[in-house]
Amino acid sequence: MVTGTIRRQPDIDFQSAYAALLESKKDPEVLAITAQNGRVLVTHDRKTMPAEFGEFIMSQTSSGVLILSQNMSISDAIEALILVWEASTAEEWVNQIMSIPF
Repeated sequence: MVTGTIRRQPDIDFQSAYAALLESKKDPEVLAITAQNGRVLVTHDRKTMPAEFGEFIMSQTSSGVLILSQNMSISDAIEALILVWEASTAEEWVNQIMSIPF
């Protein structure tokens, strides 16, 4: 998904969990790292991330979270990411969480 998104929109600054050193980290740590780096977190985790996000923003500022359904095709996920990137600003994502599809 990362490679396909960057291939379609080379200007997008998008990293895999591996490249961002987020693999095997717990949700609060992932949220802290992405906030420190000023990055919106893109995840499939609908189970625990919404609650962890709610806890996180009670005491810290998040750059935002976008939850993509694992049931989406890769091409649909890429389209959604590019649309969000083109249609919104970083400021609009501060302390916001959104799921696609809704």
